[in-house]
Amino acid sequence: MTRPDSETALGLQVRKLLGTAPDDALPMTYQQVANALGLMPPRTIQRVTQALEQLMREDAVAQRPFISSLVISRRGDDMPAAGFFELAVQLGRFSEDASRHETDYRAERQQALESLR
Repeated sequence: MTRPDSETALGLQVRKLLGTAPDDALPMTYQQVANALGLMPPRTIQRVTQALEQLMREDAVAQRPFISSLVISRRGDDMPAAGFFELAVQLGRFSEDASRHETDYRAERQQALESLR
């Protein structure tokens, strides 16, 4: 099943944004990504999330660190939303043991940052 062109284009824009952002601008929140890309309501965060999930699938196939790990929730815990962890488990990248998710995430984010340098 292929994605509509607009979703594919948004994924490319998100990848470019994250790949060219200065180190001190990362990680970004979902809202910061939406704002940086000039997305307008409705469903801005949902569209960003869908693009990030698309990027996770691409990165898993290409055996690259998840560039999506550079986007976090504004909850304040410096972590992505729950959907990130669910998909990372489905893709076989993270342990099914939720108690390991934070450790898995921190390692993934570090690898993603290093891959951009």
